Amino acid sequence: MKHNPSNLIYHNLVGLNIEVTSSTDPTQIGVRGIVVDETANLLIISTMDNKVKKIPKRNCIFTFFIPNPIVVRGEEIAYNPAERLKRIKRGK
Repeated sequence: MKHNPSNLIYHNLVGLNIEVTSSTDPTQIGVRGIVVDETANLLIISTMDNKVKKIPKRNCIFTFFIPNPIVVRGEEIAYNPAERLKRIKRGK
């Protein structure tokens, strides 16, 4: 299944291009790179300058580029990938 706006939140996000577009922590806004790991509560992003940033999913809004931008609220993805898939099967 390909990533698209209707199913992105149910996929593993590792390998996707991402930007933090909103956050309660102003130092995280604008962080951009590739998701290199994901936990239930964090996205770990490798930035363009080869730094690794751990960004909490909650209280952030992310834009994924696959290739068109898709905006996702952190609360929608604040589960591990397996749990997100279970939620779609149960009807949220």
